[in-house]
Amino acid sequence: MMAATESEISVRWIDQHCHLESGASGAEQVALANEAGVDRMVTVGCHLEQSQQMAAIAAEHDGVYATAGVHPHDSKQGLAGIEDLLQLPQVVAVGEAGLDFHYDHSPRSTQRTVFAAQIQMAHRHRLPLVIHSRSAWDETFEILDYEGVPERTVFHCFTGGPDEAREALARDCLVSFSGIVTFPSGQDLREAAAICPLDRLLIETDSPYLSPVPHRGKPNRPALVPLVGEKIAEVKDVPVEDVAAATWVTAASFYDLDAVDLAKAESMAD
Repeated sequence: MMAATESEISVRWIDQHCHLESGASGAEQVALANEAGVDRMVTVGCHLEQSQQMAAIAAEHDGVYATAGVHPHDSKQGLAGIEDLLQLPQVVAVGEAGLDFHYDHSPRSTQRTVFAAQIQMAHRHRLPLVIHSRSAWDETFEILDYEGVPERTVFHCFTGGPDEAREALARDCLVSFSGIVTFPSGQDLREAAAICPLDRLLIETDSPYLSPVPHRGKPNRPALVPLVGEKIAEVKDVPVEDVAAATWVTAASFYDLDAVDLAKAESMAD
């Protein structure tokens, strides 16, 4: 993808959920994203080692923030060490956490226990919760209701339809759309996006997965999040600039990014 010129970048974007690589590859991804007008990225941990890597990457780059959590696929590894990472200034959320009954890479009982424990962590640390839910909507909502929905909760890479979106919105959760919304098979997602108020949705790449059309079959990257925003604008029949502005404000507030930037700067000065 050719880098956008300064005149072409009239808006700023936040990729609210990606998985950056370490080292030079990650630095290149950040640079390409910045060239495309993606000025902030939240890079997400799925187990302890990856959460540690994401925290290190976030510490190295302005405009990059991390999460720490255990994905349902990895829940059999347990949560040891995760809570320690939540003390770092660049770590802005718990997750991604949740349930995935499509692949069942970890026993369902273990997934439920680890998900509930991470909801409790979000409450204890007053941090946002990032949820992964696949083929487990009823169970996800049941556990959330039992544990209490954290004040700031987002369903990342939303894969439900309008009914599931309404359930999430009824619990004051945000709904985040990925490149799937651009797929020909993504009609249910487009219908869900259509009913979501603009100030209650976010956009993401979930890179390196789920490249949006017309980049299917190639590794995804944060620089492509504007394509997701463009599709949301089309679905909601609003200007692209409105989607960029709304998702920027919502994501920055959700993760309290301005305060995090200040804390990161103070930490580096010590």
